[in-house]
Amino acid sequence: MSTPELGLPMAVAAPELPARVRIYEVGARDGLQNEKATVPTEVKAEFVRRLADSGLTTIEATSFVHPKWVPQLADAEQLFPLVSDLGRSSGVHLPVLVPNERGLDRALALGARHVALFASATESFAKANLNRTVDEALAMFEPVVSRAKADKVHVRSYISMCFGDPWEGPVPIHQVVRVCKALMDMGCDELSLGDTIGVATPGHVQTLLAELNEEGVPTSALGVHFHDTYGQALANTLAALQHGVTTVDASAGGLGGCPYAKSATGNLATEDLVWMLQGLGIDTGVDLARLTATSVWMAERLGRPSPSRTVKALSHKE
Repeated sequence: MSTPELGLPMAVAAPELPARVRIYEVGARDGLQNEKATVPTEVKAEFVRRLADSGLTTIEATSFVHPKWVPQLADAEQLFPLVSDLGRSSGVHLPVLVPNERGLDRALALGARHVALFASATESFAKANLNRTVDEALAMFEPVVSRAKADKVHVRSYISMCFGDPWEGPVPIHQVVRVCKALMDMGCDELSLGDTIGVATPGHVQTLLAELNEEGVPTSALGVHFHDTYGQALANTLAALQHGVTTVDASAGGLGGCPYAKSATGNLATEDLVWMLQGLGIDTGVDLARLTATSVWMAERLGRPSPSRTVKALSHKE
């Protein structure tokens, strides 16, 4: 018998935490782009549908980055039409990653209404990931945001290397705040603070959030994106929740990493996040059993077990 059937985890609310958290599911994009093998388009589409069936309402579907750079997601034009009806019939948001105006054109042509950019807080990663300086990348994003907003498209921006960089080491908080402010001033609706190599700790998280607030970036516009390299992702998430953050990025089964930062291990597993949130009495709308079954299904297709501790525990058979 699995633990949810026994009524576990027992919900015990902690003070001053949000009543509900929106999980921004990144497994189908951030997860699969880091796989060595290319997953067939039909399997990706089924993965997105199963994620939606588990109760997730924001599922990043794919990336309109040039196929040369992310060949695993070269089928974006084929994939998106296979899942876009979810937005119409079920109210599921299906954001897609766009790097520039060409990527935006491709996304808009297929009817995407939520797009995401990817910025960097450090020069080293901007060069590695975008082949530009931080300021050059921001300049590239300006027309993308302007055009998207003119078309009433929701714009999110990821900011990578908010807590540490594999080439530069610790990243000064003021440096992160500057990039975040520039993106908000540009018109972004939402920012995702990325701990790309998983080096953040809770005090660092809360200090960055407080500094952003002081500079006029509201908590309501912020999400967090933690990697579990040093086992800190859930602790960092709790620190963000205590600050009032209500959007948390996670990847079903703990899929993912970053192809441009080799020290980046898997994302925070959605199942591990849901287990903690359920235990805190925080609503997510997610059916943990269905989500776990989805990650087991995908792990079978990838030919390796999920790294999620919760998936392992709930799928274990005596």
